[in-house]
Amino acid sequence: MGQVRRPRSEQASDGELGDAVARAQDGDETAFAVAYRMVQPGLLGYLRGLVGDEAEDVASDTWLEIARDLGRFKGDGAGFRGWTAVIARHRALDHLRRRRARPRPGRIEDHVLEMPGVHVTDEQALEALSTEQALELVLGLPSDQAEAVLLRVVVGLDGPAAARVLGKRPGAVRTAAHRGLKRLGRQLGVGREQGRV
Repeated sequence: MGQVRRPRSEQASDGELGDAVARAQDGDETAFAVAYRMVQPGLLGYLRGLVGDEAEDVASDTWLEIARDLGRFKGDGAGFRGWTAVIARHRALDHLRRRRARPRPGRIEDHVLEMPGVHVTDEQALEALSTEQALELVLGLPSDQAEAVLLRVVVGLDGPAAARVLGKRPGAVRTAAHRGLKRLGRQLGVGREQGRV
């Protein structure tokens, strides 16, 4: 059934990631920075899909836990991506529970929070807009499909790793990702010319 295949470059980068993680576990701070740079973009995209604008705060909590528990991790680069996604998901769910328990900011505070920082460029604004629009489309999917698509496409996990993160069978996650991508394709009009999605 429609599996999401990872590009060769991403598969190759898992080897580099595994090497960086192993060196980081031996205390190499530069290697930890390499692992962070390789994983953070996908992890942040996944968290944006779960907690929206508060993704960076949750990502910070996630990386604190990753750094604290790095010595206990066992596995390769792909395994590390899955391990970090599990931690991120737990931090996101904790964050959502706390958010439900506290009052939301008022209209004036919302406006102040949305003001651009002094270092925001037009290019960054355009990039954020397109990322925001893409996430909005993904979040319009049923929740199981949205999370499967985020884990498979944004984080780059394979079916079994995404299944471990979600606590589901790999086939169920592959099916949810396939259905989600197919639905997104229909929404965007992709594949109509060839008669398939």
